[in-house]
Amino acid sequence: MAIALVWAFAPAHAQQGTLLLSELLFQPRSGEAEYVELYNAGNDTVQLAGFHIVRVLHDSLTTHYPLPSLLLAPHAYVALSKDIGSVSACYPLAPGALLLECQLPTYPNDGGSAVLARADSTVVDRFDYSPALHSRLLRNKAGVSLERRRFDRPTNEASNWFSASSTSGYGTPGAANSQSTEWLAEESAFELSASLVSPDGDGYQDELEIGYRLDDGDLAARIEVFDAHGQRVRRLLNNALLGTHGSLVWDGRGENGSRLPHGQYVLLIILYDTSGTRQTIRRAVAVVG
Repeated sequence: MAIALVWAFAPAHAQQGTLLLSELLFQPRSGEAEYVELYNAGNDTVQLAGFHIVRVLHDSLTTHYPLPSLLLAPHAYVALSKDIGSVSACYPLAPGALLLECQLPTYPNDGGSAVLARADSTVVDRFDYSPALHSRLLRNKAGVSLERRRFDRPTNEASNWFSASSTSGYGTPGAANSQSTEWLAEESAFELSASLVSPDGDGYQDELEIGYRLDDGDLAARIEVFDAHGQRVRRLLNNALLGTHGSLVWDGRGENGSRLPHGQYVLLIILYDTSGTRQTIRRAVAVVG
């Protein structure tokens, strides 16, 4: 089983939040693998165990494919495939991409349904896909995924899906969709003073500075730190109005003020505008001695 980046296997104690279908590669190139992408649209960490990808035959749910135990952070993506090695080799994965290998149904090239359900067959989300949803400019649709544009619009709204962009390599498994209409700022708008923080009081990188420059001065943000198990360990900002530029500091400590264990962490930056549009930016950070 292959996983990219930092969310690791963990006990099944997280709250089940809002999982949605986000991307589907149903027509891979010859010899390559299909994949399905999920997005946690809620504000709580989600345990994937208990959710199934389900095969649909004659509009009836048939074979269930249980998802492995994995904690998925708020507003994070995970790509599921029977062959993650094939997926990672075929697509230029963005930093922070999350991949999970598991069994999946086969998706017909001429159309069908991708279904996410609970163990009792309660359907959580369903995407009735068709090659007609692809861009008419595409001569060859093999290897091109369909990406969801918005998560506040109905899943089966035809205008809510489109071919992944050529600049993204025609697929963004486990990372933000290239066709999303929800961008509020460039990823580079947030810069870290370093890729690590060393909170040992020796005067060297005891703090990490998070600086930002934004074109829009009317954005709010929530900034949180998550550990390698998907658990939030520190909230730095909670729906704070940012302005066009500024910075804040993280001292490498948790909510109770104690030094965090050495290891990999993720800064989760969630931006909001006045219309409710939201964008998530992630930065990997190491805590060292």
